[in-house]
Amino acid sequence: MTVTDITNLPSRKWVVPAAAIAVVLLASANIWLGSVHIPAAEVWKALCGGPISVGSAQSFIVWQSRVPMCLTALLSGAALAASGLMLQTVFSNPLADPSVLGISSGAGLGAALVLLSGATVLTGGFNFYGFLAVVTGAFVGAMVVTSIVLFLSTFIRGNAMLLVAGIMIGYLASSVISLLNYLSTAEGVHSYIIWGMGNFGGVSLVWLPWFGGLTLAALFASLLLVKPLNALLLGDYYAENLGFDVRRTRNLLLLITGLLTAVVTAFCGPISFLGLAVPHVARLLLRTSDHKLLLPVTILGGAAVALFCNLVCMLPGRSGLLPLNAVTPLICAPIVVYVIFKQRKG
Repeated sequence: MTVTDITNLPSRKWVVPAAAIAVVLLASANIWLGSVHIPAAEVWKALCGGPISVGSAQSFIVWQSRVPMCLTALLSGAALAASGLMLQTVFSNPLADPSVLGISSGAGLGAALVLLSGATVLTGGFNFYGFLAVVTGAFVGAMVVTSIVLFLSTFIRGNAMLLVAGIMIGYLASSVISLLNYLSTAEGVHSYIIWGMGNFGGVSLVWLPWFGGLTLAALFASLLLVKPLNALLLGDYYAENLGFDVRRTRNLLLLITGLLTAVVTAFCGPISFLGLAVPHVARLLLRTSDHKLLLPVTILGGAAVALFCNLVCMLPGRSGLLPLNAVTPLICAPIVVYVIFKQRKG
């Protein structure tokens, strides 16, 4: 790949405002539509009244359920999509995503240690301390795996070998989870299965500032690494000639990716395919590999896809919500299959 391949391809800059408009429309639909029918005038009235003046059931539903769920889906999709793009660039592998490095499995192991230990059981929802324990366990698990990968990166120079090491860590975490499931009680297994289905409704207004603050900080840090990402596309040797410390850049990207994945997985459970598929959609729309456009569009695209998946989850209406991880593969898996066939033809 040359500099011309990155910067001089006919990019479609109109995709950026189009993606932003799609996010706004889908976010509005997530607030105005839901499993409980509320007239549009009542939704608008509740929004104008603010979260403090919750004086009716409609206002409570809008502010305590729809608004947090909408913002959580938006931020989660953006975080996972950005993580997928950065990992695909770092490892020069179009099929890399947070789950490949074992980060999602680490978060799952942390949550499993809490849920399967019997310390907290999901019976109509976690209490405050139970939810805090699950979030903390998942976050610590994800960051431990990220730390292990960062430690291994000091000894392993090749991206391919580091990717294999991440996959092995993920398998090891999955094996431990299987053993915990086997040894746990039925209630603990039930709690873990529900957490593993994925859900954007786990972040309340109380938790939203923490969730949003960490996610936005990590996304902002990723936007500051656009130039190193473009340099890495051309290979380690070229990046070093441009003055970038490849190992330091790679470690920083892994740290940001680990933080984004840890926060989202801890609060929402493991969410499949978003980080893998959305970057490819952005590349197909833009027809360029320049991260100055590709990263913002990937972030907006991830937010839009997550918001759309959340809408689909609410289709059953009063009978309940569809599991998130039952919806994301239906939407994103065909994209991954298309990429695989395209790679084979290439």
